[in-house]
Amino acid sequence: MDKIQHTTVPTNGIKMHVASIGTGPRAILFLHGFPELWYTWRHQLLSLSSLGYRCIAPDLRGYGDTDCPAPAAQYTSLHIVGDLVGLLDGLGIQRVFLVGHDWGAIIAWHFCLFRPDRVKALVNTSVPFTPRHPKASLLAGMRAVFGDDFYMCRFQEVGEAEADFGAVETGKLLAKILTSRNPDPPCLPKHVGFRGIPDLPALPSWLTQQDIDYFASKFDRTGFTGALNYYRAIDLSWEVMGPWTGAKVTVPTKFIVGELDITLKFPRMKDYVVGGGMKADVPLLEEVVVLEGVAHFLNEESPQQVTNHIHDFFKDK
Repeated sequence: MDKIQHTTVPTNGIKMHVASIGTGPRAILFLHGFPELWYTWRHQLLSLSSLGYRCIAPDLRGYGDTDCPAPAAQYTSLHIVGDLVGLLDGLGIQRVFLVGHDWGAIIAWHFCLFRPDRVKALVNTSVPFTPRHPKASLLAGMRAVFGDDFYMCRFQEVGEAEADFGAVETGKLLAKILTSRNPDPPCLPKHVGFRGIPDLPALPSWLTQQDIDYFASKFDRTGFTGALNYYRAIDLSWEVMGPWTGAKVTVPTKFIVGELDITLKFPRMKDYVVGGGMKADVPLLEEVVVLEGVAHFLNEESPQQVTNHIHDFFKDK
């Protein structure tokens, strides 16, 4: 870990913290999700850099040591992809291999829609591609299916989720989220919230107290508003992405998901992913991998499997 370099790169009006290791022309850009940091990719940074890749993992806008603009309107997919294009320009990289997880996967899909010229190939994880519905946003669709207690809906009111999270020691809160193995989409009444999820009896073998302490130290400093702003900008992202209605992801793609991932429990999603439906929207989708017995945070829970799948896909591209 001490070989990982940390730098700050100005991009798109913000300063972005970047962790990187490795050299050479074959660069991989890793995009983390919620509630994560560059650190979620620590295993892949080390293992893939040893295989000859230049590995780059930023803290995304609003996270960790990257700037955190206050308005939620500054967290649309256009903003985040703009940050990443500026990052690549600042590093002198024209085209990258792209890897995403959770919100990072959503941003990776949109990166490939907006700027396919900058992406050699994509390995995306956990969150399948969701084509833009012409009449309703993702948030509206989720609210219609799961109601106001669905976690994305709970995150909309500024201050509500922050207060919920603040009622629990940050390390315990993150441990609850990162180690959850309940595949049902989270619906949490306001009087229960995330604070009402039972504490773990012990951390699993793949997540140490040192890992939790690192994540917690950053969120204790920044709070969660920046991270929550991605959810609060869902409707605005839908509005500004009107020109991409019907657009397809046209880069070579591999998709990996855990068998216990909550996304597979969303209506019709398992058939869309595993049954071949996603191929219509991602025509260069070459493979879908379901990791048996693995939950949402697959890059942490099963790091070597994920590394192997990434390398197997990128090595001949």
